[in-house]
Amino acid sequence: MPLDGEVRARRFTAEADEPGWEVDPEDEWGVAVLATVGRQLRLRRESAGMRAAAFAEAVGYGEDLVYKVESGKRIPRPEYLDRADAVLGASGLLAAMKDDIAKVRYPKQVRDLAQMEARAVEFHLYDPLNIHCLLQTPDYARGLLLMRRPAYTPDEVERFVAARVGRKAVFDRDPAPELGFILEEWTLRRPLGGSDRLRGQLEHLLAVGRMRNVELQVMPMDRQEHAGLAGGIEVLKFSDGSAVGRSPVMAGGRPVTDLRQLRILELRYGIIRAQALTPRESNTFIEHLLGET
Repeated sequence: MPLDGEVRARRFTAEADEPGWEVDPEDEWGVAVLATVGRQLRLRRESAGMRAAAFAEAVGYGEDLVYKVESGKRIPRPEYLDRADAVLGASGLLAAMKDDIAKVRYPKQVRDLAQMEARAVEFHLYDPLNIHCLLQTPDYARGLLLMRRPAYTPDEVERFVAARVGRKAVFDRDPAPELGFILEEWTLRRPLGGSDRLRGQLEHLLAVGRMRNVELQVMPMDRQEHAGLAGGIEVLKFSDGSAVGRSPVMAGGRPVTDLRQLRILELRYGIIRAQALTPRESNTFIEHLLGET
């Protein structure tokens, strides 16, 4: 059933202003990508002899959104590019831009991290404050981001959620990397964002833990020895034998490749891992927590 004019106008306005689809003006690469895509869309539309209003009607989006996309002020959705490609007869050239456009939604620092993760063959990850980003469901991640003070804008929340979802591509790689996570018990008990969010997160952890290339270990709160009190640890190893590590208490939290610093991070991680529950014990522990939630 066709939408009446008022409903269509409200929908198109919402689409043009929906949070999470704007580029950070300080992200030079992202700004350049959007400018290039927008220019290509405009040139092809004009070459086809279509006015913006007619093109908007053809692709099913508002005219305001068309202008914002073509001027590089708005990140187009994947389906927008698919429809534009079909309407303008671009033979897949516009639709092929979806990969770069998807990356623009991620903050620059997250893109840099994702590039390293895409090369890594081993992950050793420990976060003492939260369930690690790579393990968070979109709903759980959104709940955490909404609690941030000073508060993120709706656009920032959606961009960070999209970035975390994008980083999960490491689980789908072939060949699959080896991933090891150590989780603090208390992060699994806090019902942040509500018990439904926590339940969904625990169910996700059990599913991820069943993957053959993933090991989840829980550090119980009753442990009297804990080598991770200095902060979180991330160590990524690559196929050429090199590695990169990061910890908030080392080099100001910047990535390090120095062998001495990496040895310290690996030593700490190894001790924490030995102090935590085994993967099998951790799976049983998480199942028990899920039953309590």
